[in-house]
Amino acid sequence: MRNHLFEVDDVELILNDPNYILIDCRFDLSDEHWGYSDYLKGHIPGAYYADLNKNLSSPPTIRSGRHPLPAHDEFIAFLSELGINKNRTVLLYDTSFGSYAVRLWWLLHSYGHMKTYLINGGFQAWVVKSNPIDTNIPEKKPELFDGKFSGQNLIDQKEIEKNLNNRDYLLIDARSPLRYQGIEEPIDKIAGRIPGAINIFHQDHLDKNGFLLPETDLKTMYAFLKDFKKKENIILYCGSGVTSCFNLFALSQIGMNKPRLYAGSWSEWIQDPGHPIIKNER
Repeated sequence: MRNHLFEVDDVELILNDPNYILIDCRFDLSDEHWGYSDYLKGHIPGAYYADLNKNLSSPPTIRSGRHPLPAHDEFIAFLSELGINKNRTVLLYDTSFGSYAVRLWWLLHSYGHMKTYLINGGFQAWVVKSNPIDTNIPEKKPELFDGKFSGQNLIDQKEIEKNLNNRDYLLIDARSPLRYQGIEEPIDKIAGRIPGAINIFHQDHLDKNGFLLPETDLKTMYAFLKDFKKKENIILYCGSGVTSCFNLFALSQIGMNKPRLYAGSWSEWIQDPGHPIIKNER
């Protein structure tokens, strides 16, 4: 197992260490301004802020999903502005137990920056221990980020279209069961799922306190994948390619690094009226 978690007790020890960079990724899909506003009210001392819409995504188009991957040059400039270089360890958190921070975890890993971790339990775990909260925006100390995007953990819409009935491919939908079933859809204009997809809700990887489940529990959850021959054909998607990164994070924790992300996800899939969809009857 490769551990991609950083515990709160360890964060306390590195607050003033220049070899570490903290990034707050809190966000709210229903209010795009809430994340930064709430960050200003209090965050882990020294933490910068990363906005899902502005920093971790490109503007959506009429054919894309809600959160297309960020443009290369803009993303590199953002990472450089924060001072991320190959020698610095990046620690990420949000107020959703990693549901948004994991997008940046996946992106940094895709750009070759493997010294990137999620703070287990997120901001809540920091607060519950009565750790210090800061309202100051830390000074930025830019460094040149040297990284190149690798698409090996990415799959596009065309490949999914070609392999909808291919048993060598497995689609996993990371949305809530009700959204997966098509019973409710609070965000996207059409409810349902991609045909053939199974459901593993991203929040099911957490215990009741918002900490990642133990390795043994994660292995039990994904035991059915043990004999799946082509791990690179295990495909994760969600509403817009963000929270499904948490499933990829959990899989990586138990040594499965080959599954891929369909970044466009459901919100892209439904842009084409010719795409088949499935929904359960009420």
